[in-house]
Amino acid sequence: MVAKKKNDLMPKTPVLSKTENRFMADISAILREGRSKAYAAVNFAMTAVYWEVGKRIVEQEQQGKERANYGEYLLTNLSRYLSKNFGKGFSYANLRNFRQFYLTFPDREICYTLCSKLSWSHVRLIMRQDNEKARHYYLAEAREQNWSVRVLV
Repeated sequence: MVAKKKNDLMPKTPVLSKTENRFMADISAILREGRSKAYAAVNFAMTAVYWEVGKRIVEQEQQGKERANYGEYLLTNLSRYLSKNFGKGFSYANLRNFRQFYLTFPDREICYTLCSKLSWSHVRLIMRQDNEKARHYYLAEAREQNWSVRVLV
């Protein structure tokens, strides 16, 4: 008995015709496009939600006053409540980020037009920029040039 080579044990990939290769490529392109659209829709929704949560936190803190009587307990209690009811993603630090997101970009249009096209990681990095003009520059460039988060770092 002759020992089989490792290559003989592997299933052979069928040779496809040009038509079959084109078909496979078309299906792959459809799936990639669908995944990309799904990611963009989820990202848009989550960015809008984070902005709305930040807005609501600020409203609760200020309770109609010009400035907030900021109390750590509000975010601590909210973090516990949301984590219990919705799972991960609602740490004290993340709620502070939501709050800062709203305070940094209080104009809803900026949130929806620029921030929604970027990931939450992009937005968190950009909103730490002290200079407002620099923030708007990075928002626009990251969106238009499709910069990764690493490019921003």
